[in-house]
Amino acid sequence: MYEADDPRSAMSAKAPAGGSGAFGQSTYARFYAEEPQETGEGVKTWYTRGQNFVVCYSEVQDGAVFERKGQADEYVLLLHDRDTSALVEANGESIEVPGFTITMVPPGDSKVTVRGSGTVVRLISTQNEDVVAKVSNPEKYAGEHPHCPPFEPWPTPADGFRIRSYSLDVPDEPGRFGKIFRCTTFMVNVFPSMEARDLTKLSPHHHDDFEQCSLALDGWYMHHLRWPWTANLHDWQEDEHEKCAAPSVCVIPPRVIHTSAPSEPDANVLVDIFAPPREDFSDMKGWVLNADDYPRK
Repeated sequence: MYEADDPRSAMSAKAPAGGSGAFGQSTYARFYAEEPQETGEGVKTWYTRGQNFVVCYSEVQDGAVFERKGQADEYVLLLHDRDTSALVEANGESIEVPGFTITMVPPGDSKVTVRGSGTVVRLISTQNEDVVAKVSNPEKYAGEHPHCPPFEPWPTPADGFRIRSYSLDVPDEPGRFGKIFRCTTFMVNVFPSMEARDLTKLSPHHHDDFEQCSLALDGWYMHHLRWPWTANLHDWQEDEHEKCAAPSVCVIPPRVIHTSAPSEPDANVLVDIFAPPREDFSDMKGWVLNADDYPRK
């Protein structure tokens, strides 16, 4: 599991889950090598799903517009480029959101108008069928996942839904793991650029009942996945060692042991995505940077 100097080593550990049953399939979506699922005026968008979420990755020109009509629930707008900002309109609010921010957009009707060229990431739950219909990997989710419980959003903030935007300019802090934000539908961990990992100190681990999505925005990553053995030989799968440059997505099924190693130091950006939010990370005091805005499940 984790080395002693990894902040996650302070969390309560669980033994690897046993039992038979399929474990689901991984997804590797390499946007740099694949055609977008959607093109429009000044916009190219790739859509990749997990059990409960869709990653919508867009390359945009100045003035690009993203509208949602009847959005079922809260979604996440990630503007990692410092020079790409946006006007966000929802629920009668209109807020100018700078670059290098993460913004929670309320359900219902909303509009995002992009200022500048760059990349825009939207994270939308699979409760929104119009977005699910666009994904590149529908065959991976033909039925319910055997180890993902039905999606349940976390509690609504006491002051209701509104546009909430947070800067990613957060200084590193010893003992804290990345830059974690949550809302009612997602938990997002935006990592600072990392040094190349010591290959004698990787962190193979698994999650019992939720997927992990790793979105690479810069550099390249080697993703290592290992499926557990069960008594049923038909459940066994070969290990996977996949090199993915940016931009790309790796979706890791529950119970699959995994770890990732980045490329050259200071030349990589990784974003981990979970839907709904993780309880174990929420248990760690000070880890969720906007915890005061969103009550615990």
